[in-house]
Amino acid sequence: MRTSLAKLPAPALAGVVRERTAAASIAEIKNCWYDGATMIDLHLSCLDTPDEETLKKIISASPLPVLALNYNGLYDWSDAGFSEDARIESLRLAVDFGAAGIDMQGYSFDAASKTGFCGEDRYSFTKGNPKEIVTDPAVIAKQCALIEEVHSKGAEVLLSCHPGVAMNAETVVELALFLEQRNPDIIKIVTSAACEEEMLESIRAMLLLKKEVKTPVSYHANGKAGSLSRILNPALGGHIAFCVDRYSDSSTMEQLDLRTAKQAIESLRKFL
Repeated sequence: MRTSLAKLPAPALAGVVRERTAAASIAEIKNCWYDGATMIDLHLSCLDTPDEETLKKIISASPLPVLALNYNGLYDWSDAGFSEDARIESLRLAVDFGAAGIDMQGYSFDAASKTGFCGEDRYSFTKGNPKEIVTDPAVIAKQCALIEEVHSKGAEVLLSCHPGVAMNAETVVELALFLEQRNPDIIKIVTSAACEEEMLESIRAMLLLKKEVKTPVSYHANGKAGSLSRILNPALGGHIAFCVDRYSDSSTMEQLDLRTAKQAIESLRKFL
């Protein structure tokens, strides 16, 4: 029986693992576990050999449920060179070897949408050339089919969208409701905040998401002013805080330190 990521007590603390080998990945998973992680965010594309033997070894050794993702970036953040079919297949393979869920990016089955919007601009969330947003019914149908396939194997899907542009709270909610129609188990949205006003809007968005969207949502803003949303939004109802146990040259430096995040969120929630 796989652990449900969607039903983990919120906020779940995801230990991000971006390692090149099975041994290094297992060691980092253990570090994350000891330092308070409640799930693992495993980057498949960082592995030198993301084959069946490697995935089985890593996932079976994890004491925590694993969310598998493939953002097509190597350990040094250069392009991993996966075709879209191969990228999706790596996620299927992770499910077959015990992953609790996959991160299905919003551009899945439409790689051109990874870097900019390609569809008809008729929603509030399609303004400003956002990334990873798909409105093409044919592409959405393929995404829905993959979600159903993953569900049929007893695993879950986090549907992630990294538009990379600033959005007001109402627009973030409209996007979340649009994504929710595909029946994911968790929704992840990452917008941008370049100034204090946009950061404050991202906090308001989290409060509104909690009221308006039934599916668990992980939401924060990247950018110069977005860091505070990574710690406040999980305390305000966001489902997952993505954390680094030990920083390295492969880490996303904006991500939270796991031990600090655990302590800060527990302290903040005493006042909420």
